[in-house]
Amino acid sequence: MSDPLRRIDALVEEDALPTLQVRRQLRLAAGLTQAEVAGAIGVKRLAVARWEAGATQPHRGNRRAYAHLLRLLAAKHPEATIEGAPNEG
Repeated sequence: MSDPLRRIDALVEEDALPTLQVRRQLRLAAGLTQAEVAGAIGVKRLAVARWEAGATQPHRGNRRAYAHLLRLLAAKHPEATIEGAPNEG
């Protein structure tokens, strides 16, 4: 299976998370801050910062919510799911 297909499969799985770079690109493409993402999920901003940096991984309930948010953002901003796409801000 090619890399793009694997990335798409990963975005569709219920609690699969895209790469660190794509997580950030999706948030930025949507014009969201880490604090806004954190508020939607019910965690502190620092948790989202750590998830984006790869320092920690979200626990099961938060992971499902975060993955769901990222899937919705990917549907709205498919260009942000491309590795190496330029980041804004």
